[in-house]
Amino acid sequence: MDNVQVGQLVRSSAGRDKGKVYLIYDVLDEAFVRVIDGEKKKLINPKRKNIKHLDIFPVKADSVAKKLIRGEPVTEKEICETIKTLGLSHID
Repeated sequence: MDNVQVGQLVRSSAGRDKGKVYLIYDVLDEAFVRVIDGEKKKLINPKRKNIKHLDIFPVKADSVAKKLIRGEPVTEKEICETIKTLGLSHID
């Protein structure tokens, strides 16, 4: 999928985590991405998700995305705060 990018916000639309908001950590291929939320799914253990099972938001966390792409350190707290700042809560 061309519109899926690192740092973009998504919400799970299927599975046990349905309704959970994540940031895209990396794009594995055209069908799968790995996502993080800074709480349960951290940088050391991102969750693999099928793109079909995600609601993709047109919002991107540019500062976090740039750091992830460059390989710079990003904190779990920074990820949580970014999701909240962009107006999407972790709990729906």
